[in-house]
Amino acid sequence: MTTESTSSKSSRLSSVAAAVRVLKCFSEVEPEIGISSLAKRLSLAKSTVHRLAVTLTSEGLLEQSPETGRYRLGINLFVMGALVRRRLDVSNMAQPFLKGLREKTGETIHLAVMNETNILYLYNLESSQAIRMKSYIGSIKPAFCTCEGRAIVAFGGTELMNKVLSSPLTARTPETQTDPSKLMNMFAEIRAHGYAIDDEESEQGMRGIGAPLRDITGQVVAAIGIGGPSQRLTLKKLRSLAPVLLSTAESISTQLGYRA
Repeated sequence: MTTESTSSKSSRLSSVAAAVRVLKCFSEVEPEIGISSLAKRLSLAKSTVHRLAVTLTSEGLLEQSPETGRYRLGINLFVMGALVRRRLDVSNMAQPFLKGLREKTGETIHLAVMNETNILYLYNLESSQAIRMKSYIGSIKPAFCTCEGRAIVAFGGTELMNKVLSSPLTARTPETQTDPSKLMNMFAEIRAHGYAIDDEESEQGMRGIGAPLRDITGQVVAAIGIGGPSQRLTLKKLRSLAPVLLSTAESISTQLGYRA
């Protein structure tokens, strides 16, 4: 097995940084730029900029105008931007429903999406009660042990499930289930019930229940969750919240264009 040298890694990272700088040169005011202009603006050799432009073009991040020979942003950037846009759309559309869910339950409400094998919290509404689950927009947790992550993974298809189960399954509390076969069985139960439970597995003393959100294609794009302290949210109480959680998830999914 060969090991990449420090100098090689440094050179590769430098090339990535230079490629990002190339992409940042384009704007609404200047949608097309030639190699000479890019080289001058970035203080790089023309040969270096040309090599970067060719690589970016091969990846669909740039394209060359057949009329002018200059470069412009490629279609793959639009595709990636659409993914970000979809996340923002989910958050904006879900907020009124999530406010209603907090009013009905009195507990902390979350909206999360997948980020590799983790979940990223896009939106949260904390409970007004003195003892409550705290959460922060932008925070990341492992998907396998959170109710929102489990809801996404269980309904997200075999490829996503295998990816998550082959990632490091590190226990966060004494209650965290880390056995892949038991997690696989748990995902099957989640699909049967429609919701996922986190019984003090991602945070000691806290429980949660989560459900998936689907878009117009039927794909699971996010999940919502209800969370709170275990002393108040017993498992019986948590399961009693499933109907209102599932109803809210269905309403948001309908808003996103999903039709069962």
